[in-house]
Amino acid sequence: MLARKSIIPEEFGVPGLASRMPRKPVFRDRVNKARFIAKNGSCNLAHKNIREQGRFLQDVFTTLVDLKWRFTLVIFTTTFVSSWLLFAMSWWLVAFAHGDLGQERDRELDLGRHNRTQCVTGDKTQCVTGDKSFTSAFLFSIEVQVTIGFGGRMITEHCPTAITVLIMQNIIGLIINAVMLGCIFMKTAQSNRRAETLIFSRHAVIAVRNNCLCFMIRIGDLRKSMIIGATVRLQVVRKTTTPEGEVIPIHQIDVQTETALASNSLFLLAPLIICHIIDKNSPLYDLSAMELQCSDLEVIVILEGVVETTGITTQARTSYVSDEIQWGHRFVPIVTEEEGVYSVDYSKFGNTVKVTTPRCSARELDEKPSILIQTLQKSELSHQNSLRKRNSMRRNNSMRKNAGGSGGLRRNNSGLLTPKVQFFTPTEGGQNLNAVT
Repeated sequence: MLARKSIIPEEFGVPGLASRMPRKPVFRDRVNKARFIAKNGSCNLAHKNIREQGRFLQDVFTTLVDLKWRFTLVIFTTTFVSSWLLFAMSWWLVAFAHGDLGQERDRELDLGRHNRTQCVTGDKTQCVTGDKSFTSAFLFSIEVQVTIGFGGRMITEHCPTAITVLIMQNIIGLIINAVMLGCIFMKTAQSNRRAETLIFSRHAVIAVRNNCLCFMIRIGDLRKSMIIGATVRLQVVRKTTTPEGEVIPIHQIDVQTETALASNSLFLLAPLIICHIIDKNSPLYDLSAMELQCSDLEVIVILEGVVETTGITTQARTSYVSDEIQWGHRFVPIVTEEEGVYSVDYSKFGNTVKVTTPRCSARELDEKPSILIQTLQKSELSHQNSLRKRNSMRRNNSMRKNAGGSGGLRRNNSGLLTPKVQFFTPTEGGQNLNAVT
């Protein structure tokens, strides 16, 4: 039996209508990707399977500076103690080879039978006076290297070997002092210590500025000493795939800032807002507010400059993932003029306020400028309505205050007024009443 043909045409059926309906874009859930740069500026990177470990020993000084403090202090102590023990053994061997240890033992046994003059004469033939054992040799090694000189032990001119060991210990001790003290100084004067007072806003914002969609962050310096020649660089890090199928896990794309186009450096006297105009050359050009929430991009901010007091180049870093980028927000102003002095309120450093911003991408704004115009008109209307409501609320509050004040006066003066007594008399018709006071 043949199927009955439907009266409704196929193009007007449910399948036909569903096929012609515009489909909403489907966004995939964002995968929690490990960030490349932490908020404090440390790099989230682990080096594994390094076979040529000897390359680190070719630059010993940098290796010592890069070590943690506990390892540096252990190496510092071990180096000095080892050098003292090594030269203590050298002094003991010199005394043993010269026969000073046996002479000292015999001198102790015959101390009651010899006079003081003979003892002094015997001491002049020794290489090191008072060198009785390894302990005394160790103490003499410390005295020589750190130039203490208590006066109980000293070398004589009868032993050239002792003079040679003395010269070698002085030279090697100076080298050890120079390397270790230089290492300690470089660790205490590292540039990342100055970066602790260079701060970034907790969140980045995207809003309309000068009729353009812009990506903005705020930077500041807590110290009064300035950063000379400060520069800011922005990079977008994301995982990309080339047309040939090559996967690049960390693809770094440079982002141009508005400040870099105007000048070569920043005058970081007060907190500044770094602005990146999202144009056709920006990696954020095709991202809308919804697509930004689902993307896995990371914006890295690098602030570099020379410290004014020390002349050392410093660098501060941070990054912003998609969860830390607020669409449709703007930073609140924090610099005010008070009594002829500009004041900065750092308690509002990262505060933002919502502003009317199109939710579409910068590409759509360029293709349809009317979207921006309509958004700005809505923003102006909402701003005017809020002003009207605020003014009306102020008027109502002032009227209530005035009404409350006049009502109180009437209540206070009511006791002073004479009461009115009304008498009502019926008329002929019985309908109207005349009041007589």
